[in-house]
Amino acid sequence: MKTLQEIVDKSRRIVFFGGAGVSTESGIPDFRSEDGLYRQKYTVSPETMLSHDWFFSHTEEFFKFYRDKMLPLWAEPNAAHKKLAELEKKGKLLAVVTQNIDGLHQKAGSKNVYELHGTVHKNTCLKCKKTYSAEQIAAMKGVPHCACGGLIKPDVVLYGEALDEDTVEGAVRAIAAADTLIVAGTSLTVYPAAGFVSFFRGNDLVLINRDPTPLDSQCDLVLHGKVGEILSEIKV
Repeated sequence: MKTLQEIVDKSRRIVFFGGAGVSTESGIPDFRSEDGLYRQKYTVSPETMLSHDWFFSHTEEFFKFYRDKMLPLWAEPNAAHKKLAELEKKGKLLAVVTQNIDGLHQKAGSKNVYELHGTVHKNTCLKCKKTYSAEQIAAMKGVPHCACGGLIKPDVVLYGEALDEDTVEGAVRAIAAADTLIVAGTSLTVYPAAGFVSFFRGNDLVLINRDPTPLDSQCDLVLHGKVGEILSEIKV
């Protein structure tokens, strides 16, 4: 922690790159850990149910799973989200790049957030492009349709879909401009998101994760533990 504090103190352009492990302390399960979402038993795998093809071919089943597992509207920002918002407010954090779709970084007060996999908080009619909130989608029954009759699709990147180009470009620019990159709560096994770390050219690469990752040996500092517990000890 002393080394992490020293790194934060001298940094002026920190970028935070986070995954599902950032939100587990808010009660949202991750995906690939022993008790994660992808280890639960379903007749069809979550990867299939969260795919582009499944959305259009089994739309009713998609939304049943989506409302049940992907809309934790009760969740509140934890210590990690709050500390990052504080670092940004103090002018030390340049951006947050996240693989999460829960919107908790913004709820905590972060402004410059690149959501690589989209967000549950924006849902768009495929016909007229009217947008709906996550709360509206949660309240609708069955397959959500717009007033115009069009199908409403969550603005999340499903399996088989490409990442948004503007979001990718913004995230890459931020990481390339950082003097410190903090990678946290991610297994670094999901591509293309995991490949973003390769754009870092700064001084200190810090990894915070519960379990070892393929990046551990390349980092300047590795801390194994809960992201919120570790970040909350940083003094700004």
